[in-house]
Amino acid sequence: MKKYLSILFILMMVPGLLLAETFAKTGTAGVQFLKLGIDARAIGMAEAYTAVTDDISSVYWNPAGLALKSNNQVLFSHTEWVADIRYEYLAASQVTGIGTFALSAAFLHMDWMDVYTEDSFEYPTGETFTNSDLAIGLSYANEYTDKFSFGFTLKYLRENLDEYSVNGASVDIGSLYNTGWKNFTIGMSLRNFGPDLKFELDNDNDGKLDEDTFDLLDNDGDGLIDEDKEEVPFKLPMNFSLGVALDVFRTDQHSLISSFQIDNCVDRMETYNLGFEYKVGTFKVRAGKQFMLDTAGISAGFGLNIPTSFAIIDLDYSYTDMGDLSESFLKSPHRISLKLSF
Repeated sequence: MKKYLSILFILMMVPGLLLAETFAKTGTAGVQFLKLGIDARAIGMAEAYTAVTDDISSVYWNPAGLALKSNNQVLFSHTEWVADIRYEYLAASQVTGIGTFALSAAFLHMDWMDVYTEDSFEYPTGETFTNSDLAIGLSYANEYTDKFSFGFTLKYLRENLDEYSVNGASVDIGSLYNTGWKNFTIGMSLRNFGPDLKFELDNDNDGKLDEDTFDLLDNDGDGLIDEDKEEVPFKLPMNFSLGVALDVFRTDQHSLISSFQIDNCVDRMETYNLGFEYKVGTFKVRAGKQFMLDTAGISAGFGLNIPTSFAIIDLDYSYTDMGDLSESFLKSPHRISLKLSF
């Protein structure tokens, strides 16, 4: 037990060491799609999910939760975000004798947009462009005692901005500790920990990058003043979450889960999330709120558990109120997710 408590202590200390010299700087982190949550169940509870997660969606929220299911699972999550942005997430897990493994893939995409220049800002040039993001993850988790589980995810990242792209990598780690009283669980996760990323541009096609454009010299000898200045690196949106969850009550037909979570992200102020899930039979309703956000941060949703002969199906929906960012109910973020347990 001392070993597991030591791991919990280390996980609590790591974020403080990593974030000790940082403060909230809006717009200073890239690959922002990594902050878009997945799974309508989690979003319906306002993302207060680090200590709740116990299925395939753990690959995003807290990989330790993968160890709590004894069957294989598949997840599909679709998000209709603001400004006609769409976000797809796929994951599949396999339970083995040495723990649970999972593969996941996230893809953010949007419609084609018109190109404008400073000279013709009011009118498009006739050209179009689009952006997209991709993340592929490999997760592992194990339940080391009947109360403690630990897991991690290794991720490959790619961001495409028009004709430019950048590749990177990051890791997520997480733990869950169930006290045994009213299913009271403490969850911790550190997501998107990795090195800074930097675009490498060769606009003058001379085969050289990060040239000195300020000395107005032809350092590369191509007859032209160097054109490709050094690109500024940017951080990943590293996030530490500490959450607790418990069963307010639970019977064969009814249950109420309550969860509370603190999120600390490198490019925004600390947020506090509160979520609830009430279950009656196979039907569930959820609600929650994220505090200290510029937007309203109110979420709600519902879900249905459908046992079948080939799999147990969980179908969930959630809605998020984004305040001024939401043009209307239909233009607000909506998520649907489908989980299959075999």
